Amino acid sequence: MTIQKKIDLQGADAMKVGFIGLGNVGGKLAGSLLRNGFDTTVRDLDKAAAQKFLDAGAGWADSPRELAEQCDLVITCLPSPKICAAVMEEPDGVLAGLGEGKIWAEMSTTDVEEVKRLAALVEAKGAAAIECPVSGGCPRGATGNFSIFAGCDRSTFDRMLPLLTTLGRRVLHTGPIGTASMLKVMTNYLATANLITMGEALVTMKAAGMDLATTYEAIAISSGTSFVAETEGQVTLNGSRDISFTMDLVSKDIGLFQDIAERHQVPLEMSPLMVDIFKDGEARYGPRELSPNIIRRLEDAMGFQVLADGFPAEMTDDEPEEPGYEVVPRGRVL
Repeated sequence: MTIQKKIDLQGADAMKVGFIGLGNVGGKLAGSLLRNGFDTTVRDLDKAAAQKFLDAGAGWADSPRELAEQCDLVITCLPSPKICAAVMEEPDGVLAGLGEGKIWAEMSTTDVEEVKRLAALVEAKGAAAIECPVSGGCPRGATGNFSIFAGCDRSTFDRMLPLLTTLGRRVLHTGPIGTASMLKVMTNYLATANLITMGEALVTMKAAGMDLATTYEAIAISSGTSFVAETEGQVTLNGSRDISFTMDLVSKDIGLFQDIAERHQVPLEMSPLMVDIFKDGEARYGPRELSPNIIRRLEDAMGFQVLADGFPAEMTDDEPEEPGYEVVPRGRVL
């Protein structure tokens, strides 16, 4: 059985934290920091997006460099590797404000080689680097119940663990820089496979005359269930399709997974097809279309919608917010 290591949180909130990127995921993470008493400074290209955090007591930095100079820890949570590189490396970027003893934490879903490259630049400044992407769906972010993968050396992980167990319920040290990003895009690949096959299953059952509420319950109590089916399946049947995640982000993530496979010469069969399916979805409905609407490709082909009464328009996390813990893999001795 996987070991769960409890964490002493005493003194964790003494760290001055800077947070850059207040989108769907970043906003929830920054909210958790403020809600739990961390001294937090925020930065986003859209200052209006920061207003609710400023109203809740956060500070504001006029540039990434200023934020890095003011804070012990700088967290970035941004839409793409290209955007993160700009925030880090521009003349007024994060790197210009980092120094001895500081930490940079990358919480975006990003490219393995890119996060390694940026981490080396951070370490050249005398600072430490950690990648800590999150998983579990946006609703869990609002309650601090994300799962977090952390790639870095053990000493940096130990420094960060009290804060990470505030932002997430389950924290896994995956190994050195690059390992967390690799595992994160792998899990997003699996989630996308579930999303596509769930859509195919629901459309097929609708065409065959099955009641869709009954179909959902059959999935949920069977070996065919999944986290995606039990969450995104519900908002799909509701019709809102709202999980705060868009097709372009799915394409980015599964594209990063395909890149890993190609670098290691793995002749995948499903992955390239999934990439093509989402490219087609973006072409038809736009890159910012909600990702569960990939089912529309089949709905349009069949001339009907997959809808059922009694399902919620959005998912909420029913787990209480409480301190998290380190998940220790089987056979590992700390």
